[in-house]
Amino acid sequence: MFKEGTIVYFDPFYFKNGNTAKPKYFIVLKNLEDINLLASLPTRRDSIPKKEEVDNGCVELPDINLNCFVISNNTEVTESGKYFDFKTYIYGHQIYMYEIEFLKEVYPLENTDYQIWGQMKRQLFFSLIDCLIKSKSVKRKYRKLLSKS
Repeated sequence: MFKEGTIVYFDPFYFKNGNTAKPKYFIVLKNLEDINLLASLPTRRDSIPKKEEVDNGCVELPDINLNCFVISNNTEVTESGKYFDFKTYIYGHQIYMYEIEFLKEVYPLENTDYQIWGQMKRQLFFSLIDCLIKSKSVKRKYRKLLSKS
């Protein structure tokens, strides 16, 4: 469940900030010694200015402090051939640290509390990580963690 590049689907996902729980994808960006995870919650909400929009790949807009990795709905996302239903956005400022033990307590049962949706395609995952590492809008401590092998 916590291998880097794994996409997990939670139904529902309980947000750290107390927002209403809802179904959510969760991408494991970095596993830190099986204690903590650095992860992203992709969204279909587009916050990229129209003139800067792309179909796929990295968007870096330092003037407005925005970093985003875009995955179109016709891009194969997982090794098993799955696609997101909608254009999907992974924002650099929406990366969070999660304690693995806490996740195991809240979501104890696979296929009940969560599903392993798939392993992200290797090249797509590396492109995502590269996009985040090179961004000034991603917290420095997260860029450092993502840079470590």
